Amino acid sequence: MKILVIDDERAIRNSLKEILMDEGYEVDTAEDGAAGCAQAGKERYDVIFCDIKMPNMEGTQVLHQLQEDGIESPVVMISGHGDIDTAVSCMRDGAFDFIQKPLDLNRILITIKNATDKANLVKENKILKKRVYGQQMIGESEPIRHIRDMIAKVAPTDARVLITGANGSGKELVARSLHQQSDRSAMPYIEVNCAAIPSELIESELFGHEKGSFTSAIKQHKGKFEQADGGTLFLDEIGDMSLAAQAKVLRVLQEKKLSRVGSDKDIEVNVRVVAATNKDLKAEIAKGNFREDLYHRLSVIIIRVPSLDERKEDIPMLVDYFTQQICAESGKPVRPFTPGAVTMLQEKTWPGNIRELRNVVERLLILGGNPICEQDIKDYVNA
Repeated sequence: MKILVIDDERAIRNSLKEILMDEGYEVDTAEDGAAGCAQAGKERYDVIFCDIKMPNMEGTQVLHQLQEDGIESPVVMISGHGDIDTAVSCMRDGAFDFIQKPLDLNRILITIKNATDKANLVKENKILKKRVYGQQMIGESEPIRHIRDMIAKVAPTDARVLITGANGSGKELVARSLHQQSDRSAMPYIEVNCAAIPSELIESELFGHEKGSFTSAIKQHKGKFEQADGGTLFLDEIGDMSLAAQAKVLRVLQEKKLSRVGSDKDIEVNVRVVAATNKDLKAEIAKGNFREDLYHRLSVIIIRVPSLDERKEDIPMLVDYFTQQICAESGKPVRPFTPGAVTMLQEKTWPGNIRELRNVVERLLILGGNPICEQDIKDYVNA
């Protein structure tokens, strides 16, 4: 664990360094605020101790500079007796804590533990958010810019959106972006893969059920519509939904009410529905597999996600993004792709779209050389 001590008094700076090194910490010091900010920009520190009263650049200025520089390390202010009000003000401005002089070892160690515990929680929270929302719409091609513009216009409204496109093209990313940029972003975002739920269970999954309503209903269950109340419900692969379930979804959209399986009681819900499909719903309507009235309810706005073959100019950016992501997840150093290797990936056709490209990048990072070159593409992609 690395700690930075910023203090203009050499005696305090050195004594704090010795105390912390005796406890097993790695410690750097800086004799003034400017040097401390520069050092914090070069190294990553688990905790930064900063004196409040310093010439040229006071601790309050250091705190603000660290925040402007994007330094996320917890900052603990070192305060003299007359600096308590300033220290409290610093905490309001983002400092983690303050320690009063003369410095007490137990107080220092407790503060370090609390600061690192909080930093770990923040880090874990960011990781969890990345898992949920971390995937991004990567690319600067005209089709992707058009989709971003559509999302920016549509997201703040409550208009229902139908997202179309082939499997693996990134329809779920559009749905997440619509939610994140909407006024409902602080409320639940619930995904349902209609193709993955057996037809006999889809109604219970969407609308919930009462205890005893069928053999395995051992307790009351809230459906996805209720879980998404106030937020967004993403119905993926809606073209695979049964006609019976379609009728109930239509009723919820019309009346903003639902009834659980086994109950005749109406429950009001406020949900924005975003749907997606890889099927031609108009063709499914002609076959009698999809309700036309539901189609018109869902398709207030239609966003078509292009295939990867329609946006090959984005492949270099996607390869770089997936490389960074996969190496970070595996804890391995990033290995570059040669320009020739990237060109070969652009010349390939991608029936599996973005999902296929990510799998190929992961395969190359496991099996390929350093850097990943044209021969690797021939051996592990085009073989």
